[in-house]
Amino acid sequence: MERIPIISEIADVIDSRKDADPHTSYVAKLFSKGPDAVLKKVGEEATEVVMAGKDNDPDHLIYEVADLWFHSMVALSQAGLRPEQVLMELQRREGTSGLVEKASRKD
Repeated sequence: MERIPIISEIADVIDSRKDADPHTSYVAKLFSKGPDAVLKKVGEEATEVVMAGKDNDPDHLIYEVADLWFHSMVALSQAGLRPEQVLMELQRREGTSGLVEKASRKD
């Protein structure tokens, strides 16, 4: 699995916080609240991305997408997965029509 330096570094930090003190680590606090809290946070961040996209402010959109990616990485870690696996899936899809890829999915 190819490591993308900043993505891998952030994922390593997130993984290292699984057993950290929730009083001293935001990520540990999220983990301590369980999967539903992490997933709720991903949903909140996704909504903020949509709202930022409507604002027509590139800096705000970048900020909110960074938050979404970060919280998505927390969700991946909670599931025992790595962001590199998502990147590999995107690489697998490269060159495939989005319509063809979607049609190939099982219902």
